[in-house]
Amino acid sequence: MAYNLLKGKRGIITGALDEKSIAWHVALKCKEEGATFTLSNAPVAMRMGKIQELAKACNTEVIGADATVLEDIENLYKKSEELLGGKIDFVLHSIGMSPNVRKGKDYGDLNYDWFMKSIDISALSFHKMLQVAEKLDCLSEGASVLALSYIAAQRTFPDYSDMAQAKAVLESIARSYGERFARLKKVRVNTISQSPTATTAGTGVGGFDAFSDYANMMSPLGNASAEACADYCVVMFSDLTKMVTMQNLYHDGGFSCMGISPQVVERLSK
Repeated sequence: MAYNLLKGKRGIITGALDEKSIAWHVALKCKEEGATFTLSNAPVAMRMGKIQELAKACNTEVIGADATVLEDIENLYKKSEELLGGKIDFVLHSIGMSPNVRKGKDYGDLNYDWFMKSIDISALSFHKMLQVAEKLDCLSEGASVLALSYIAAQRTFPDYSDMAQAKAVLESIARSYGERFARLKKVRVNTISQSPTATTAGTGVGGFDAFSDYANMMSPLGNASAEACADYCVVMFSDLTKMVTMQNLYHDGGFSCMGISPQVVERLSK
């Protein structure tokens, strides 16, 4: 059921690769709720994925952009304003990649050049998107900016490796820029810490199935799906959350508040 929560709003959604991407579901839900928006991903990801299919379904256009390159981000904002006919009301940052994780490097044997690449792609790109938006003055008053995170920013998960540091930096940027943008234009900046989700990036982390099964046993509501995350993003983009900013919002079925669950106790007692 649609509620027209985003009717008349203009946005930018980054990071949709295929049907497994959270950003893919966010785009479909934003369309359903009345928004118009552009889609964006890095050129290499655009060649690998199905983003053009999503653009067709949403009656929109794809603007290629490497989110680590300031000129690409400037072009993304300027073209989006031109195509959508005004300032931007919401932005989704769904960007993350670790070369160390992809190449299976042990945490005690990281390639530091790759580590810096992880931080640049997964966290500094968020600051760059916010800074360029401020300098171009392309966000509307009261706009909402979201980035997708994971609880590994606070807790240790084997094989999540340097992505844990990247997510911690990402969340810190949301707080620091959230304070700044709130004073400047009442723009909200938040992160959503999602349950383990079987995206292309997520399943590339060693032990992902174990992460997911454990979280599902620990969470009173079970793991939150990508579709449910899209619903939450829509609420955060809407005018219903005008006073929520600088927060890391857990969308994980209660996992983040649990010590141990009856299901885990039962499993360990066998």
